[in-house]
Amino acid sequence: MTQPPEQPPSGGYGAPPNQPPQPPSGGFGAPVPPQPGYGYPQQQQPQQPGPYGYPQQPGPYGQPQQPGPYGQQPPYGGYGYPPPAPPQFTPPSPPSGRGPFKGKPALVIAAAVAGLLVVGGTVWAVTSGGDDKKPVAEQSDSPQPSGSSAADDPANPGDGSGDGRSDPENLNEGRKSGEAKVLWYKEAPDAPGSGADAPGMWITGRTAVKAAYKELVAYNVGNGKPTWPTVTFPQKICAVTPAQSADGKIVVAYESGVSDNAKCNQLQQLDLSTGAKGWTAVVPDGDLFDSALSIGLSVTGKTLMVGRSESGIAYDIDTGKKLYEKKKYGAACFPGAFAGGAKLISVASCGAGSSTEHDEVQELDPATGKARWTKSIPKGWTVDHVYSVDPVVLYMTDSDHKHWNISTLKNDGSVRSQVDSKATFAPSCGSSFIDNDLQSCQGVAVDTSTLYLPTDATTGANQIVAIDLATGKEKWRVKSPADESMVPIKTGGGSLIAYVEASYDAGGQIVSMPTAGSSHPTTKLLQMPAGTAQIESSFFSRDIDYVDGRFYISSTRLNGNDDTKEKLMLAYGK
Repeated sequence: MTQPPEQPPSGGYGAPPNQPPQPPSGGFGAPVPPQPGYGYPQQQQPQQPGPYGYPQQPGPYGQPQQPGPYGQQPPYGGYGYPPPAPPQFTPPSPPSGRGPFKGKPALVIAAAVAGLLVVGGTVWAVTSGGDDKKPVAEQSDSPQPSGSSAADDPANPGDGSGDGRSDPENLNEGRKSGEAKVLWYKEAPDAPGSGADAPGMWITGRTAVKAAYKELVAYNVGNGKPTWPTVTFPQKICAVTPAQSADGKIVVAYESGVSDNAKCNQLQQLDLSTGAKGWTAVVPDGDLFDSALSIGLSVTGKTLMVGRSESGIAYDIDTGKKLYEKKKYGAACFPGAFAGGAKLISVASCGAGSSTEHDEVQELDPATGKARWTKSIPKGWTVDHVYSVDPVVLYMTDSDHKHWNISTLKNDGSVRSQVDSKATFAPSCGSSFIDNDLQSCQGVAVDTSTLYLPTDATTGANQIVAIDLATGKEKWRVKSPADESMVPIKTGGGSLIAYVEASYDAGGQIVSMPTAGSSHPTTKLLQMPAGTAQIESSFFSRDIDYVDGRFYISSTRLNGNDDTKEKLMLAYGK
C-alpha cells in the first residue's frame, strides 16, 4: 500500500502472512473495522489499513475484525443469546460526514425554511401545510399535561388498564431468596405502525422520567406511581437532552407537523422534579442547506446547544435566551455536531468535496462559543462518536468504514494516546441515521485515567477491557461472571458498575469491580429474578441505569405493534 511521509508500519495487527510485525514509527491511530451496535451483525471485510499519518503518538495498525452474532436478538430479544433462527437486520448506513451536501437527502435541501415572528415576547411560527395554503402566523403549540386517571396505576400507564395493584401480573411470584424484586413495570403508549422513538431516561432522587412517542411520563422510583401528570406533546418527540442540568432541567424537541417535511424545531424546557413546563422556542433554519429538519441537543452547565445540519445555536437552559450561534468558520468548516457534559465539544466538516476535505474537533467555551482549541482530523477519517468529553475520547472511522480509531486528547487538543488492543469491542451505539448524535453510545465508561469497553462474544461470556488513557494499552480484563455479556454502565467511588445481561431463563445482574489494584473481582450488587428474565431480555433497543441501588431498563424504540402490549420501562430493587 502507499505509505504516508511518516512511514507507518506495514506489519503489526492485520499484517500480511509471513511478515513479522514491525513497531510503528508514527500515525494517529490503530485503524480496524468499525463496530456496529447491538443487534447488527458485523461484516467481515478484512483490508490492509490505509495511511493515517499523524506524527503525535505511535500506534499499531489494527487487525480486520471477524464477524460474530453478538448482540443478535434471542427469541425474547436479549443481547448475546444465540437464537435458533436469528432475524435478519440491515445495518444502518455509516455516517457520511457533516458538511454541505454530505449525507443530506434531497428532502433536506428542498425542505421549506421556517420563519420566526416575535410579537410582544411571544414566539410565533410562520408555517405552511401540505395543502398549498398561504403561510400564516400561528402561536407555537405548547404541550399540555394530561390529567391522571386509571393510568396512575404503576402497572400500565400506557392504556390505563391497571387495576390498582402494584404488581397485577404477579411478576414477583416465585421470586427466590437473594433475587431482587420488580419495583414496577410500565407498558408503552400506543405508537403508529411505523414505530416511534422513545429517547431519553432521567433518574432523580425521587423520579424516573421517560420520553415515549408524544409523551413524557414520570414515576416514583420506589413504587412506580406517577409523580406528576403526563406531559403530552402536539407531535412526536424527535430529540432530547441526554443529560439533565445541575438543577434538574431538560429540553425536549418535537416536530412541527406530520408531513415528511416537518422540522424537529419545537423546543420545550421542563423541570424533572415537578413536570412544570418552562420556556418554549422554535429553532430557525440557518443559511442555505443549514436545516433544522433534524437536530441534536446537549447541555453543558447552563448552556443548551442545539445542533442543526451545519451550525449550532446556544440557549440559556434556564431562561431560553439565545446566547450565540456557532456557524461556518475558517476554510469552509461547518460545525453540525456537538457533545455536552463537563465540556462542550464541536465536530465540524471542512472543505467538503475538495482535496482538503476533513473533520475538525473543537472545545468551545459554553458561555461564548469561542474555540479553546482546534484539532484537525486527517482527510478520509470521520468522527462518529464521542465516548467522553472530559477527558475527550473520540471514535473515528475511515472513508471506507472498514477501520476504526479511538483517540484520547489532552486538554490542549493534542493527541494523548490511541487505543492499542487486539480486542474486538462491542459498545452499543444505536441505529440512528442522524449524524449529529455524537453521544448515542452505551456500554462505554470513562474515568480520568481509564476507558472501559466490552468485548464482542459470539457465544457465552465476554470481557470488559480497561484501557490506560495515558498509553492506549490494556491495563486489565475481567470476564463476565455469567454466560452472557457484561457491559459497563458507569464509574464512581473507585469502582466500575456493569450490567450482566439476562438470558432466556436467567435474570441479569448488576456487578461492581475495583478499578485500581492488581485484582478486579466482580461483586454482585443486584440479581434480577429468573421469573422476569424473558421480559428483561426482550428490551432490544434499550437504555439502562443503576442509581441508588435500583436498576432501570427502558425501551428507546417502539415498534407500534397493536397485537401486543409494548413494554416501556422496568425497575428492580431490593
